[in-house]
Amino acid sequence: MFIEQAFTKDNYFGKYLIGSLVVILASIVGQLPLMIALMVKIFSQGNDLSDLNSANIYKLLELNWMLFLMLLSFVAALPALFLMIRKLHNQTVMSVTTTRKAIDWNRVFFTFGLWSIVTIVSVYVDYQMSPQDYVWNFKPIPFAILFVIATLLIPIQTSVEEYLFRGYLMQGFGVLAKNKLFPLLMTSIIFGAMHLLNPEVEKLGYVMLVYYIGTGLLLGIMTLMDEGMELALGFHAANNLIGCLLVTTDWSALQTHSILKDISEPTASFDIILPVIIIYPIILVILSKKYAWSNWQEKLTGTITTKR
Repeated sequence: MFIEQAFTKDNYFGKYLIGSLVVILASIVGQLPLMIALMVKIFSQGNDLSDLNSANIYKLLELNWMLFLMLLSFVAALPALFLMIRKLHNQTVMSVTTTRKAIDWNRVFFTFGLWSIVTIVSVYVDYQMSPQDYVWNFKPIPFAILFVIATLLIPIQTSVEEYLFRGYLMQGFGVLAKNKLFPLLMTSIIFGAMHLLNPEVEKLGYVMLVYYIGTGLLLGIMTLMDEGMELALGFHAANNLIGCLLVTTDWSALQTHSILKDISEPTASFDIILPVIIIYPIILVILSKKYAWSNWQEKLTGTITTKR
């Protein structure tokens, strides 16, 4: 069982707090090039650090350069997380990834393809229904650079988040609580809270947390029901990669040289919670049929009984 793989005689929850702190520190180190570049730009223009805020941060650096520097923090965090798994917890990275003997890449590619199709179709339908909300933003060279950066680094970004929340902390909270519901809820809530500083929340309000926490629950359910992170890894990579290539806005956390730009005035509408209450359950039904999931109550809420 996935969470049970963390139950070893030398493993306890305090180690997960230490490991998480190390990963956060590594991420901060990875942010230093971005902070230096921003400060150089601000001071070269004769401004001060008060200009460094979410409202104008994307005006300071070219978008592709900005994206590259932002994603470096995840490049720094991933090896730190793997080091904690290996040295602090004496586990293999595979034991935090899946209960299978090797990563099932077919599972990764299936959810990547499934959610890519859903995303592309959703954007196409919205574009056809409300063409006035979009402008053509495609420029061949900037988009080509974006494609390379995003394809190389966004899977690292999404993998860090999945390994941290659906792998490392899912097992850590399982070690603490000796059940499965607590880790599922805690990792989803923390995952949602991690996005509190996103400009989307500032623009649309705390209703966005319904989407973020709901997405965390979806990914957590995938992981527990499938006894591994492969489906969550593919889904999350598709969500961020395809999204940043297709559409950008002036108020989102990732602003890119995408194909389209949404220029509509954002509102906190039903569209925010639509995926959580309708689309996500459909995704779970599809996956449950394909992978023959059963015993939902035990896998999502059961007590963990294992000998250390």
